[in-house]
Amino acid sequence: MRRGYGPDEIYTRSADRSLGLWRDLSERSGQALFYRTGVLWLAREQDPYSISTLATLERVGVTFEKLGRAELAQAYPQIHFGPTAWGILEPDGGALMAQRAVRAVIKEAEKNGVAYLQDAVLPPSGAGALNSVATAGNRRITAAVFVFACGPWLPKLFPDVLSRMIQVTRQEVFYFATTPGDLSYSPPAMPVWIDFNDLVYAIPNVENHGFKIAIDAHGPEFDPDDGDRAVTAEGLRAVRSYLSERVPALKEARLVDGEVCQYENTSNGDFLIDRHPLWENVWLVGGGSGHGFKHGPAIGEYVAKVISGAGNIEPRFRLSAKETTHRRQVY
Repeated sequence: MRRGYGPDEIYTRSADRSLGLWRDLSERSGQALFYRTGVLWLAREQDPYSISTLATLERVGVTFEKLGRAELAQAYPQIHFGPTAWGILEPDGGALMAQRAVRAVIKEAEKNGVAYLQDAVLPPSGAGALNSVATAGNRRITAAVFVFACGPWLPKLFPDVLSRMIQVTRQEVFYFATTPGDLSYSPPAMPVWIDFNDLVYAIPNVENHGFKIAIDAHGPEFDPDDGDRAVTAEGLRAVRSYLSERVPALKEARLVDGEVCQYENTSNGDFLIDRHPLWENVWLVGGGSGHGFKHGPAIGEYVAKVISGAGNIEPRFRLSAKETTHRRQVY
């Protein structure tokens, strides 16, 4: 979980609210869903994105420290900061254990009376209100209102509406071994950190899963059903090249694991939360664009209010605000 979200106040407030809700769920579940590692943003000398971020964090009331180059080097000697001139440290941010968190959410929902099934929904069809949907497992699910929050499968379910609005990209993630007994790459010695200028993020060695690093630039288009989920030699070379500059002690570290995930990107990175243009009782919720999961609790609250009539749709989340040309603005 990267708690702050750049100069965008909507996302910063959403992340702040979600962080509190994730912590609450962690306490109720009795599981470690969130690790408070701190989150460090790396900035260049005159970095408008990071400068705006400082103002937003202060306005929203998020605790942070601005660290100069010398302070960064002293606090985190295992990182070679290169062209980094200063940084922003959010001490209350950290890493969310995604798989464990999903299981905890399911268990909590079932305790509250939700029926949970694992199946694949087939693309809806028909005119008028949508009364039911069919699944690949030969089920038929009826409801008064449907919410489709299907991540990278959303444009496959609604190709006529979303095939050009949401772009699914292939993202490679790598985990590297650290030397036994060396805690330099584990919290609290190392925080989660983000280098927006090189579009790289890294997560320290939490629970001995390895040091995690990924290039956050959008990858090639990807099919979540049929796409190849093996990491590539090219991707590994790119990550090792970055490590040789920023974390040179790990440039030859043993690769523990690698995986392919996917982003579903809207034209600028904003969420999509709106009614389907043909079915008034169908809601489309997506456009996570690599940052949707951590916002899940706040988005869930927001969607529930909008559907129940207790809230209004943020104009920038509407389908009409989405374009087919991708110009990433929200990270």
